[in-house]
Amino acid sequence: MIELLTADTPNGKKITIMLEEIGCDYKLTKVDLNKGEQFNSDFKKISPFSKIPVIIDHDNNLTIFESGAILMYLGEKSNKFYDVKDRNIINQWLMAQMGLIGPMIGQHHQFHHYNPGKSEYGEQRYFEISKNIYKDLDERLAKSKYLAGQNYTIADIATWPWIARHEWHDVGLKNFKNLTRWYLEIANRKAVIEGYDLLKNGSKIPKP
Repeated sequence: MIELLTADTPNGKKITIMLEEIGCDYKLTKVDLNKGEQFNSDFKKISPFSKIPVIIDHDNNLTIFESGAILMYLGEKSNKFYDVKDRNIINQWLMAQMGLIGPMIGQHHQFHHYNPGKSEYGEQRYFEISKNIYKDLDERLAKSKYLAGQNYTIADIATWPWIARHEWHDVGLKNFKNLTRWYLEIANRKAVIEGYDLLKNGSKIPKP
């Protein structure tokens, strides 16, 4: 059985969506970021940088931190959404999410959504970067059904929850028709709907 220690964030939703997609039984343990529970010594033992999510695979007595590594592990374990023959391209798009899409849009959240008016430079910088990320993703999806090719993979599962916060970004998802097509196609998946509602409080996926 998988125990998932997480919070209701894009990185957290990646893993609940993946677990729902592969039909894996799991226990969700909430980590309250507002109360600083991620800095507790017991949590830091399994997450050295005090970040969510973390999984504990009790069947294998194995703990894994970092959302990208968790997705790779679950993909290998389930043999779903991480085909061996496509791993080179899947890994590239997964690393793009981990190294660029998530961190840069995350900074946009900090300046534009959480702390508006504190830094005009920060707000403008990360708005422009986020807009370019939308543009680059749209260009990719103009020639590819999914990020890593014709098949839905962990690269899409990793990226989609960040675009699901498009209402925070003020970039205008509807202005990017290929990205919108991809977003809606994934948003209609039953496992994505279930996984998005991470806390089971009735959270609905935002429309474009």
